[in-house]
Amino acid sequence: MPTDVVMPQMGESIFEGTITKWLKKAGDRVEKDEPLFEISTDKVDAEIPSPAAGVLSEIKVPEGETVGINTVVAVVSDEESGVRNQGSDGARAGHASEAGIEVVMPQMGESIFEGTITKWMKKVGDVVEKDEPLFEISTDKVDAEIPSPAAGVLSEIRVETGATVEINTVVAVIGGTARQGSGVRDQGSVGAVEAPTPVSAEPEVAATPGNGRPLRSSPLVRRIARENKLDLVRVAALVGGSGAGGRINKDDVLGYLSKYGPGGTAPAAVAMPAAAAPVQAPSTLPGTVVPLSRMRAIIADRMVESVAIAPHVYSVYKVDMTRIVRLRERERSRFEQKHGVKLTFMPFIAAAAVEALKRHPVVNSSLKDGAIHYHPNVHLGIAVALEWGLIVPVVRAAETLSFVELARTMADLAERARAKKLKPEEASGSTFTLTNSGVFGGEFGTPIINQPESAILAIGGLKKEAVVITDAEGSDAIAIRAMQSYCLGFDHRLIDGADGGKFMSLFKRVLEGWDREIG
Repeated sequence: MPTDVVMPQMGESIFEGTITKWLKKAGDRVEKDEPLFEISTDKVDAEIPSPAAGVLSEIKVPEGETVGINTVVAVVSDEESGVRNQGSDGARAGHASEAGIEVVMPQMGESIFEGTITKWMKKVGDVVEKDEPLFEISTDKVDAEIPSPAAGVLSEIRVETGATVEINTVVAVIGGTARQGSGVRDQGSVGAVEAPTPVSAEPEVAATPGNGRPLRSSPLVRRIARENKLDLVRVAALVGGSGAGGRINKDDVLGYLSKYGPGGTAPAAVAMPAAAAPVQAPSTLPGTVVPLSRMRAIIADRMVESVAIAPHVYSVYKVDMTRIVRLRERERSRFEQKHGVKLTFMPFIAAAAVEALKRHPVVNSSLKDGAIHYHPNVHLGIAVALEWGLIVPVVRAAETLSFVELARTMADLAERARAKKLKPEEASGSTFTLTNSGVFGGEFGTPIINQPESAILAIGGLKKEAVVITDAEGSDAIAIRAMQSYCLGFDHRLIDGADGGKFMSLFKRVLEGWDREIG
């Protein structure tokens, strides 16, 4: 009996994934739980095991394609005779006539049931390669280019440019070999289909300065660039390529236009960012309407939900960080050489928060089913800003870790979060969250609680200030000190102002009077 293999959901806020590699090919035998394919999502990269033993009889989604969760990406059969042609969710293979392969309108999401063909990138009679871009579609949610399910000749186009059809409608047929004359159906048979403007279907258009790698973009992007007289090499250098594998997408080129305008008026001499450097999030063209990404939409829903159910109260404390600043400057070189991780302020802040949470456990609790659940461990969430959204990796059982272990764990989680290498369990289950709202220089932020937690601590900017200090004899003086504001946001259903004040007072004392070994 055939078993469908589906795109898994790798976290609560993840609704799609990209297949980066098939570890088996159609016709291969697979064992249950044997790695079958690799996926990449906004949060994690992972190997996905086979749900059953048998033969990989069909691969429906090729490498590099992004599909929604629960999409059937392959079929595992218990008989080798069940092996079928490899197709894709975006261009499914199926026999039409005389070894022809039908190309269908793909379903680009669970709630999408039709699509509009905006452009044919090949004309009838053209030779196409497997996975070569064949046509472009537009739906209510996405614009995408659809690859050919097989190599051959585009023998028939059944749906004209501009027509909207339901998913799974056959829009074209790929023949087995190049044919002349009556074997090829003319585009006119579907009602004066406009011959597409000649556009190279090859996505690699230039070698990128600095690394010699090909520059990748879609035909839609190249058309926008051509119409606006843009140099895509310059676009890549200034705004980067935020698509898979550094591919320049529509948002990237529109972001370039919003900053520099048409005609490539940006500075001529630009340095290409290193391959590992983070890509700056593209801005959008004023006056345009850009739909929310799925990650952005789920963040929006969570924020609205949190504000709706939890009465937020805030308490702001200013902390003298001078002792820690001096300690860090004195020890940072030795610490990094000894432990292999940079000494930042975050492990100090985390250690102080953990100490305060241990002494005031109501701040590390959750309200559920009309009862307060006091968590046995401090699972410390560390909010990490990404170019495409926000993620909260979790330091598990932070109260059991030494200072060095805290430093290593937080650095590792933050690095892997930005590289999309987190495991699903590493981005969920926090009981208290730290968020660094002062990273851009702000005094402090008033954060929204990360449900179902009861509190969140926002870290303000660290600045030198003139402060009145009092010596042991009671004499006052003005001194320059390193000051930092912290804002505790808490759920007033569980935590009273006194509890919040006690937590913050202890947190402040630990930092200002730091007397612990750092390793």
